[in-house]
Amino acid sequence: MERLSIRIDFGPGHRLGPGKVRLLEMIAEHGSISAAGRALGMSYRRAWMLVETMSTGFGRPVVVVRIGGKAGGGAQLSPFGANVVAQYRAIERAAEISAGPFLAALSPSPGDDG
Repeated sequence: MERLSIRIDFGPGHRLGPGKVRLLEMIAEHGSISAAGRALGMSYRRAWMLVETMSTGFGRPVVVVRIGGKAGGGAQLSPFGANVVAQYRAIERAAEISAGPFLAALSPSPGDDG
């Protein structure tokens, strides 16, 4: 099945695509940057750097970090970070609907060798 992949280029060094959005979703699910990174097969350092890059690019935090201690640390999406995920997924759905007929026209027929 054809699938559209969306990457939004906001400017030099500031991009948003499926990998970063998935990282944000995993942070929301796991409550931790390190656990999100592990779930995606990436190092804590890489996950942290991607979060920092997004926050810097947007000019506001996408994740709120709680420092460890007795109550334990963790991370959650900021309200803006949650909105980034929601808006990206909405763009993705709209693009898939709009592009559907065009993707179907490009799809190889069974037995078609290209």
